[in-house]
Amino acid sequence: MNKKIAAVAVASVFAAPAVALAQSSVTISGALKGGFENLKINNYNRAAGSGKSSQYGVVDDSSRIIFNIREDLGGGLAAIGQIDIRIKPDDIQNAGTPVSSAAGVGSSITSGNTHMGLQSKSWGRIFFGRQDLHYFNTSFRGTAKGSLRSDTTGLLSYAGAYGASGTAVTPTPIANASRSLNVVHYTTPNWGGFTGIIAYSSNIGSTDTDIGNTATQSIRRGAAWNLNPNYAAANWQVGYSYWRAKPDAMATPDQRGDRAWGYFVWGGLKLGLNYDRSKLSTAAGTTSNRTAWAPTLRYTTAPHNFYLEYAKAKDDKATAVSDGAYMIGAAYAYDLSKRTSVGISYAAVKNDVGAVYNLYGGGAGYASTGAAPVAGEDPRVWSLAIRHAF
Repeated sequence: MNKKIAAVAVASVFAAPAVALAQSSVTISGALKGGFENLKINNYNRAAGSGKSSQYGVVDDSSRIIFNIREDLGGGLAAIGQIDIRIKPDDIQNAGTPVSSAAGVGSSITSGNTHMGLQSKSWGRIFFGRQDLHYFNTSFRGTAKGSLRSDTTGLLSYAGAYGASGTAVTPTPIANASRSLNVVHYTTPNWGGFTGIIAYSSNIGSTDTDIGNTATQSIRRGAAWNLNPNYAAANWQVGYSYWRAKPDAMATPDQRGDRAWGYFVWGGLKLGLNYDRSKLSTAAGTTSNRTAWAPTLRYTTAPHNFYLEYAKAKDDKATAVSDGAYMIGAAYAYDLSKRTSVGISYAAVKNDVGAVYNLYGGGAGYASTGAAPVAGEDPRVWSLAIRHAF
């Protein structure tokens, strides 16, 4: 009798996880996307012997694997989580670390939008983790099936004092032009088409180091805020995003961003417009005050997809040098199925004499370190890409 009771108890212990698992769901999605491209720097004005002005290569185009976890807790409340793994199948992973090494794989585990939290139909969603904030808000992303290089983010989400002609400098990415770290993120319920996002980050770029740091003249308590109201109807949407960031390091400029966008859909045609104003400032005053705008167009008629984007960054009001730029991006994609497409893309940036705007993703993360232009150079790319979503 005792043996039977013991057997039942052991069986119950092993059965318990199965019961819990049955109440949760895990879905796997993502996309493998990459191809072959020719990247070239026009108006190449570097010193003799400083390398070639163009290159060919196989490139990743933001491939990812996403795990979404959900457990219904009752009463309309659910526990949620997401692990967004960014993979780079073409050559190297994160800062030159080979994919085959443990460091290369481990460093990419949470590089995408990764978080955990709670969701309710009545009060909305809250989570903690890392998340895209502000910089990615546009009328649409024409790069889902075309090349990442043709995205207007390369102009809309960068600002800075660009220096004299021939000087190699790096623009400042607004809201990292990527995920922000240490984020508390709240999304309201959908109230008749209106939704709002309130997000806070204690440090958008690194681990907090406030306690015990003796470098009082260079370290401060930084933070960032993002307010993002949107209204969406059946065939149109408008939105606004406010961004304010004060980094921990005093030498790093404070950021202020205002982004407004909208689109209208008529059949297979989608027309959009974006406006951005970004400011950088230090204790000495404003170092950058740049405005930019970008009209966008998409036309789809199965299985054909056409994309056209234009962006214009005006001269920076805080600098004396001519440092405006414009970008043209175009792509065509053919759908082989609901999940697989092939696309060809072209994108080019025309910089003024003092500007170093780049194709989005054209720096060390997706090309050689020399792909970043010096002042006055003009990057352009041709790309053939294959995308398989799952």
